[in-house]
Amino acid sequence: MDTSKLNILDLNSHSNSIENIVEEDGLIKFVTRLNDGLCIESVIIPMSSYSTLCVSSQVGCKMGCAFCETGSNGFYRNLNTEEIVGQIYTARFHFGYEIRNVVIMGMGEPLDNFDNVSQAIGIISDQRGFNIAKRHITLSTVGMAEGLKKLSGLGWQDLKLAISLNAPNDKIRSRIMPINHTFPMEKLRKALMDYPLKRKSVIFIEYVLIKGLNDTRESARQLAEYLKPLKTKVNLIPVNPNTYSDTRFETPSQEDMNRFYSWLTENGLFVRKRTARGLGLMAACGQLGERN
Repeated sequence: MDTSKLNILDLNSHSNSIENIVEEDGLIKFVTRLNDGLCIESVIIPMSSYSTLCVSSQVGCKMGCAFCETGSNGFYRNLNTEEIVGQIYTARFHFGYEIRNVVIMGMGEPLDNFDNVSQAIGIISDQRGFNIAKRHITLSTVGMAEGLKKLSGLGWQDLKLAISLNAPNDKIRSRIMPINHTFPMEKLRKALMDYPLKRKSVIFIEYVLIKGLNDTRESARQLAEYLKPLKTKVNLIPVNPNTYSDTRFETPSQEDMNRFYSWLTENGLFVRKRTARGLGLMAACGQLGERN
């Protein structure tokens, strides 16, 4: 698709409808019913002077990560470009929020819907579109090495990249993330080492901390060793409860989070502890995805 030919005002003519809106502490999750009756979820995260929008790229997800609500919901279809971009239109023009950051971290695996997602990023960042610079757009992926190679070929060095890693070794990652059987950690690391970064840029590593599984001192040491060749910042996230998954993981306490954070920093990693927002709305990390 030629991104210059999609007028954002045309998005208002689509018959997608807002199915549900829930709010907690300023955070808003809205459910959009698409033309075929399927639903997706998006989350508006207000900041001090602007807002971030968490965007979905698929209805459901094929990846089947054991801690993720969306994965337990199964896969229905890819979103088309208009449906991806339409979530920003809704947040801006229906709800009236000044969306300055976009994180493609909602339902679905973005690199499994590469063409539509890349076209949507082109529209979002185009001055004739939503004029949100690529440095304010983050794409989160489980680490499909072939998709990362295609993304590298676009030359979008300003686009922020987040990798949902969540484990220090193949044994643990394969248990909770089936993608690791196809793209094991060494293959993923090679793809990340080949990924073109600007001189001062980093890759964000998302590490969902699960009590009793990936939270030991040895896990911290192995993670640091794995990341040593890469320029990274680690986002440490507590696993969140979900509704439909058959797998129940124990959420770490704040003490658990602090201890693992200390071990990571002792091993030389730059780490940010992420506070779960939207738990009561089922809008936090790994919680999106009502049953269609």
